[in-house]
Amino acid sequence: MADRGGEVAGVKDRKERYATDKEIPRWRKTRFFVVLMLFTGMANAYVMRTNMSVAIVAMVNHTAISDPDTDTVGQSLEDGEFVWSYKLQGYILSSFFYGYVITQIPFGLMIKYFGARHFLGWGMMINSLAAFFVPISARSGGAVGLCVVRFIQGLGEGPIVPCSHSLLAQWVPPDERSLAGAAVYAGAQFGTIVSMPLSGLLAHYGFDGGWPSIFYVFGLLSTIWCILFIWLVQESPAVSTRIREAERQHIMEAIWQQNQPAETGKIPFLGIAKSPAFYAILVAHAGQNYGYETLMTMLPTYMYRVLDVNIKSNGLISSLPYLAMWILAIMFGILADCLIRRNCSITVIRKMMNSLGQYGPAVALISVGFVHHSLWLTCLIFIVGMGLNGAIYSGFKINHLDLSSRFAGFLISITNCVANLVGLLAPMVAGHVIDQRPCVENWRIVFFIAAGVFIFTASFYNIFASGKPQW
Repeated sequence: MADRGGEVAGVKDRKERYATDKEIPRWRKTRFFVVLMLFTGMANAYVMRTNMSVAIVAMVNHTAISDPDTDTVGQSLEDGEFVWSYKLQGYILSSFFYGYVITQIPFGLMIKYFGARHFLGWGMMINSLAAFFVPISARSGGAVGLCVVRFIQGLGEGPIVPCSHSLLAQWVPPDERSLAGAAVYAGAQFGTIVSMPLSGLLAHYGFDGGWPSIFYVFGLLSTIWCILFIWLVQESPAVSTRIREAERQHIMEAIWQQNQPAETGKIPFLGIAKSPAFYAILVAHAGQNYGYETLMTMLPTYMYRVLDVNIKSNGLISSLPYLAMWILAIMFGILADCLIRRNCSITVIRKMMNSLGQYGPAVALISVGFVHHSLWLTCLIFIVGMGLNGAIYSGFKINHLDLSSRFAGFLISITNCVANLVGLLAPMVAGHVIDQRPCVENWRIVFFIAAGVFIFTASFYNIFASGKPQW
């Protein structure tokens, strides 16, 4: 116990301090509302990010780019307006992430001094409004025009992760963070669950040719969320006008008086640069993004071209693995917080959850390329693999807050920037591999690469990760 006393003593002391205080339940309405808004914001962000993966299937003239000599299973091609090769589609799908990546570290620095709320709300407003210009840019400017608008959307969405992490650090006590973090970041899966089937239906039945309605409908819903967020969410319990005083004191004492190093006001750049625990998160985050982006951007195309799933069913079937990930992420979060409250080592919990979250999908990706003759077996493997991937939200994803509550937003801005630089390679690599022959053998190569990345990065995390406060 002595070796990990710093990790659990604060949680234990706080439990004893508030054990007899009937006025302060574990979840009070104000911080629950903040987590709910962050959850729906993350869902919004991923709706805007993933809808292009389904829309592009309906946008492209597949007959014009098909090789009749390939042994691809799918034959029921439904042609769209644009003649874009698989390689070009990879660049289009990646263009969003170029804008998304370059805003990470600047926002991570600025929120330390100017707060997170307005950056998140107004950034997502830019993303939402730009969605209305996607159909116009594609039809008037072709692939280049579409890439420009998607790049702008990426710029607007850049603040979502560092700002969410910063707000979680302000609002959520340490022994509630696994569940709160899982709830917020599992909004990514919820958004994907909503986006993929609805995008498929809108592509088939929607107005203005079908696929444009995807961006109009989701752009409107996202704009409404931005207005509500800017109006209702406040920066921290200290400045909130909607929180009861008992809850304010409970949160602030739990966060700022439990094993926190002395406040210096300066970001510890040198300490971060020398920290093996920080690099463990960085590498795990990069591996997660590569594997996840491979599936998120390419799964609808795989379902369509290899498994012969039509556009109406594609979005629904492609969303099932994300439904499993969303549900299991919450369950893993509850389990992790329960173990931490029982004085289990935070370091051990983070490593255990991360192993489930990255080794599991690796096994699924290795297996799935050999069962392409069965749609349901393919779906089952994807569902199990992606479901286990939900454990990463109680692993490396929330680990930044263990290292430092004050600088969590800055820490995740660095890891998220690097991770998305790696992640944007995923659709481009996949596009190059399958460009000439989109056959099952080449798809296996795509999945094997992603599985190898998962295995290496999970192993690196298990060696170097820590749950002890650093700064």
